[in-house]
Amino acid sequence: MVILCTQLYIFMRKLTEMNGTIYKNVLFFLLLFITSYAQQDKLNKYGLYVVDDTGTYFSLVEKDSSKLLIDISEYIPDFVLDIRYATSNNFVGEAVYNIPKAYTRLPVAKALKKIQNELKKKNLGLKIYDAYRPYSVTVRFYEKVQNPDYAASPEKGSRHNRGCAVDLTIVDLKTGHELVMPTGYDDFTEKAGHNYNDLSEEARRNRALLKEIMMENGFDIYPAEWWHYDFKGWQNYELMDITFEELSGVELFEK
Repeated sequence: MVILCTQLYIFMRKLTEMNGTIYKNVLFFLLLFITSYAQQDKLNKYGLYVVDDTGTYFSLVEKDSSKLLIDISEYIPDFVLDIRYATSNNFVGEAVYNIPKAYTRLPVAKALKKIQNELKKKNLGLKIYDAYRPYSVTVRFYEKVQNPDYAASPEKGSRHNRGCAVDLTIVDLKTGHELVMPTGYDDFTEKAGHNYNDLSEEARRNRALLKEIMMENGFDIYPAEWWHYDFKGWQNYELMDITFEELSGVELFEK
């Protein structure tokens, strides 16, 4: 079927070159069909389309630069990174990333840069625990936790897999210390939720500060985790399963 679609595409291209006015619409709908079929041909066992090769990823970025996954440490050099999943200091007790990197889609990176600049006026800044997460890592997490409140089900995938979710906190730029928050990172108790208020005034105030500035810049909260924020429009980005090593050679298109 794929071969047939390719042959049809080549044939229609030749016809279009001969008479673009007549065949332009036909070519357009043929391209839609080929793209749709190609995606269906790559569905995983859960029926999800997951981009797992750099060729497809580069093709998507070429068509839409907003789909570029940006290395945050290059785009915002003064960001603090604490990539827990590149260490054993996380809920699975072992490193699941080979290198400590944080990637987000380009619009997400732009929003984070704006937030960072706003916080710096108060001698504060952002610290990122996690951002883009390959789909295979989400599968691994769910096998460990098996609770969709704390680890996305492989049947749906995570917004982290789309490069549109970030786990973060606020730090004091003078001391480098994190502001007091309701819990530590990856705390799977009710205290981590946004609706939990049996906390110190300082923790409630800092949580509110993070929530306010994130929501003002295009993010939504995740109710069960004070540190997790989803960028609005995440539905427009594909699930990805490309490693940090594969992404590390990608040229930064825009600053």
